[in-house]
Amino acid sequence: MVGGLGWRGAVLLLAFFISGSLLTQLTSRKTSGWVNPAPVARGYRQVLANGGVAALAAAFGSWSVAAGALSAAAADTWATEIGAFSPSPPRLITTGAPVARGVSGGITVLGTIGGVMGALFIALVDRQFAPPHVAPRALLIASVGIAGMLVDSLAGATVQARGWLDNDAVNVVATVTGAALAFAFL
Repeated sequence: MVGGLGWRGAVLLLAFFISGSLLTQLTSRKTSGWVNPAPVARGYRQVLANGGVAALAAAFGSWSVAAGALSAAAADTWATEIGAFSPSPPRLITTGAPVARGVSGGITVLGTIGGVMGALFIALVDRQFAPPHVAPRALLIASVGIAGMLVDSLAGATVQARGWLDNDAVNVVATVTGAALAFAFL
């Protein structure tokens, strides 16, 4: 991120990393006993799955594509972590059927609101730290992040549930969605 986008890219990456890590720490006790609890420690696969697309975009000097990927990663992370506090059980995004907490593709209203907040957070950081040549477009950065979060849930309910992809691969799908939409619209 620093090599391709300079210190501003590092700020964008740190905004995602620190916010996601803090939220994960807040909910780490809450997830015990779930079907598929989120691990507290992030392994290299998770780091690559959530930040690899942004790092690749940064290597090519594309601020907007990196911001779109990180917006999607933040939206997904915040949705998961804030959704842990939902008083109502999650529902499968494809059918609306109630599912156990931690089941791939399960969403809650609170988690979805959390995901929107995560995308907006990255959009606000983007607005403050984007290079001078990048036009303001916070709403678009937030929108591509939300789209990536929803694609993550859809992929979780379908291809991950069938065992075709694991969670890290689904996260790559989400960040590629955010990056591709940012490329297309920004």
